[in-house]
Amino acid sequence: MDSIDLEVLHACAQWIRDGVPCEYVTVVRTWGSSPRPEGATMAIRADGLVVGSVSGGCIEDDLIAAVREHGITRTRPEVVTYGISADEAHRFGLPCGGTIQLVVEPLGPHSRMDELLALAQRRVLSRRTLDLESGAVELSSASPEDQLRMADGSLVSVHGPRLRMLIIGAGQLSQFLAQIAIGLEYQVTVCDPREEYRGSWSLPGVEVVHAMPDDLVLEMKLDSRSAVIALTHDPKLDDLALMEALKTDAFYVGAIGSRVNNARRRERLREFDLSEEQIAKLHGPIGLYIGSKTPYEIAVSILAELTAVKNGVALPAQMSVEGGKELAGKLPPDPLAA
Repeated sequence: MDSIDLEVLHACAQWIRDGVPCEYVTVVRTWGSSPRPEGATMAIRADGLVVGSVSGGCIEDDLIAAVREHGITRTRPEVVTYGISADEAHRFGLPCGGTIQLVVEPLGPHSRMDELLALAQRRVLSRRTLDLESGAVELSSASPEDQLRMADGSLVSVHGPRLRMLIIGAGQLSQFLAQIAIGLEYQVTVCDPREEYRGSWSLPGVEVVHAMPDDLVLEMKLDSRSAVIALTHDPKLDDLALMEALKTDAFYVGAIGSRVNNARRRERLREFDLSEEQIAKLHGPIGLYIGSKTPYEIAVSILAELTAVKNGVALPAQMSVEGGKELAGKLPPDPLAA
């Protein structure tokens, strides 16, 4: 769940508490090109105020116009489809004749939005089952493999904690990485026990922590919605974080450095009694090979790889830093090779 989804839940819960008529809109299916993915959500109030997005503008305008003209009139969930004809696709800004299907759900205390929000804030992955006939809602535990689905007269959606990113080191690259990560909806924490680096930090919305990295990794209780990126080049800091992070369910654990340094790092991690399976989870050298030179370009490279891992995209070896350089003939001989 990203911060936009949490904002939508916040709005829904608050409007229900205030007794304000409102609806919850979920993208349940798309065909062709569509501006927003399945699972995207939006809340709309009786006066037309919206939080979130289901299309990027045009469909929202139609829903707002209907609410302002007629008010909240639905008494049970309704499946609404936009873009079936070429004319509708053009009218609603759906590219290439795309079609989008929504479930529009009138809300009330029975919708259990307060409970769902509380579970998300406690970092509990939850399944919300909506009966499309009655509007009744059931909440239950979900697994990371669960997906949004609509079948047998119900809509099942998965709601969970916001993505988190722990960056080890408060240097310049960390600032650029954190800046972009915030735009990708990550909750970013930077850990650095070195005062000379923390003192120059100036990025709003990022928590900068004075702690030893291994202690903070344990304290954060990293889960499958968490990523750890070590950027200090100092084994005393990076390795401490990595040795604990690799034991967790974090979906991405990576460290900056050359292939030689990363090979040496893996050897050091073996001395910490990490298994080969745990060490194999380490990404390094991190990033995709895009010829990056500046800190901003390196940050883009790192986040591109991290995003692919998060989305379950298997990247060919040629796209890695090592594979890309080898393909381009820019890889120096490996001094560790026999």
